[in-house]
Amino acid sequence: MKRKRYAVVVVTYGEVEKLTLRNLWPSSRRILKVITSQIVKVPSFLIYLIADYRSMKHFINWRWNGYESSLLSTNRAQTKRLRCELESNAATLPSGVDVDVFDAYYFVPPYLEDLLQRLRQEYDGIVVVPMIPVESAFSCGVACRTVSDVYGNERYSLVRLMNKFWADDELQRIYVDHLFNRLSGTRFQKGAGKFGLVLVIHGTLVKDRAGNPPRVFTGLDETGRFFEMVKRKIMADPRNVFADIRQGCMNHSAGGEWTADTVQKAIAEFRDEECDGMVMFPYGFFADNSETEYEARRLLDRSGLGMLQYVGCINDSPAFGGWLSGKVVDEVRTLKGIQDAYATLGVDE
Repeated sequence: MKRKRYAVVVVTYGEVEKLTLRNLWPSSRRILKVITSQIVKVPSFLIYLIADYRSMKHFINWRWNGYESSLLSTNRAQTKRLRCELESNAATLPSGVDVDVFDAYYFVPPYLEDLLQRLRQEYDGIVVVPMIPVESAFSCGVACRTVSDVYGNERYSLVRLMNKFWADDELQRIYVDHLFNRLSGTRFQKGAGKFGLVLVIHGTLVKDRAGNPPRVFTGLDETGRFFEMVKRKIMADPRNVFADIRQGCMNHSAGGEWTADTVQKAIAEFRDEECDGMVMFPYGFFADNSETEYEARRLLDRSGLGMLQYVGCINDSPAFGGWLSGKVVDEVRTLKGIQDAYATLGVDE
């Protein structure tokens, strides 16, 4: 029997690695077309003007402050770790199946749609892994639309799009261990003071500019539930050193009313409560990026509190890689089961 070949695509937004205007321009235009246009109608001619302005703003800001994005290098490292984990645990894959792992991006090359077009010709099935824990139209929804555009109705038998990572109990426990492992050996210890924790996540639209609920799926409820789940686990952990934990959303300004519990609000409240120190952990992202290690971290550094600690994202930690590998194997099994059922029924995939 012929062996089946499946491709696993690890996809995230993507940010330019080499900071040049030539690289920023196409990235900014894609952001406007793919994300911003879902909540604000942007005329075609304005897309270029706004994108050019955004590109120039980022170029000056990042160059002035010496910032270089680590998102692509981290996603490649996560992809490599996943590949190694799957190779090491090949016996857990369904019989007669080979798996290859690739990285792709929404806003920088290699673009997800281009990779899917190529893989469609070479593989029997695809598992798409959006590298953000909470799904919405602005995150894994982009992957969903791309899969639909490339595969059409065939997507049901050829593609699995992973989601609902936020609800996974094991992932939440990995998060808690990651946080306290990073705090080990720091000054944030029990009895050393009153400490606050800001859990940073991408904010989302609550109401449009007319005051109505957004017309797209924003993941608002999921964002709130994810926070409460992780907060409960941290507070209940015997290693806990925090007096309180607050959600810190990184919002945009376009489209209407965004989530109220911002990073700025959380920092101000901990400062008003005279906390001795504050920790920031971007739990709403799987990989550090300009919103976490640059924008959110700058807010932390400027908070005025005496003790500060930034705990980076889960990134390519071994525990996370092992967990993700297990989830991918489950999806491969499901996809093969669907295809086997089609074959049994004599239906073309």
